[in-house]
Amino acid sequence: MSTEPTPKRTRARPPNNKTTTDFRISDDLWAVLEPLLPVRVNTHRCGGGRPRVSDRRCADAIFYVLRTGCQWAALNATDRCPKSTAYDRFREWVAAGGFLKRWQVGVERFDELKGIDWDRLRMDGAMTTAPLGGKTTGPHPTDHGQAGVKRSLLTEGHGVPIGVAIDGANRHDMKPVRETIERIVVARPEPTEERPHGMCLDKGYDDAEVRATLRAFGFTAHIRSRGAEAKENAREAGRRARRWVVERSHSWLNRFRRLLIRWEKKPEHYLAFLHFACGLIALRAAGLFG
Repeated sequence: MSTEPTPKRTRARPPNNKTTTDFRISDDLWAVLEPLLPVRVNTHRCGGGRPRVSDRRCADAIFYVLRTGCQWAALNATDRCPKSTAYDRFREWVAAGGFLKRWQVGVERFDELKGIDWDRLRMDGAMTTAPLGGKTTGPHPTDHGQAGVKRSLLTEGHGVPIGVAIDGANRHDMKPVRETIERIVVARPEPTEERPHGMCLDKGYDDAEVRATLRAFGFTAHIRSRGAEAKENAREAGRRARRWVVERSHSWLNRFRRLLIRWEKKPEHYLAFLHFACGLIALRAAGLFG
């Protein structure tokens, strides 16, 4: 057995991400999110009632479910708030469009600080299972026909999500193209000849209907077959397809474990979690926290 002392660590440890340490929302992030919450109106006839659990505690609980993928009932074993309170507040904010507003503000902040790259947009789909079924689900083509959902994601040039739509897992990638574009959360500038808005898509989108849709929205389609692109990339070491940006964004979303499997029967609840995650990605890309 060696008696030499263990060498001390010379490389500094990376700083903890303040937004995910203990799976709580940081003060910096809360300062951005709190003004976006709907104003509560006390409906008690005498203006009283049971003291309301703070929005901050409920937001921590919802973030905990999104980040860890746990059941709502698991919140009862934490110090955040009871499951019923967190779920009721979640539904209240969904009905008020709160999570969509958070995503929109995140993209707007990113545009102000970094600038949205409209020159090279990317779109791609990803499938996941949905054991409880519900609307906008369908047979998963690669998972023995179990219920599944497909999310169609549109990102700007840096990979920040700016549009998302969901459909059944059995639906072809080209089907939700129009809906995904229509759900872009920020105002889009007019494309020009000097600065066209390019859209990079894989071979699965090589269809006359998709090209017509892109033209109608003023996009310039860049659709390459995988074989042709692989040959081009082989000529230049380290060169990758431009679509890897949106594939990386799907990977970012999968780190929010609640999105790996859709447990929400209601599509608006699943979309709310998607909007929450997209907003966090946008705010972090803007350098506002983390």
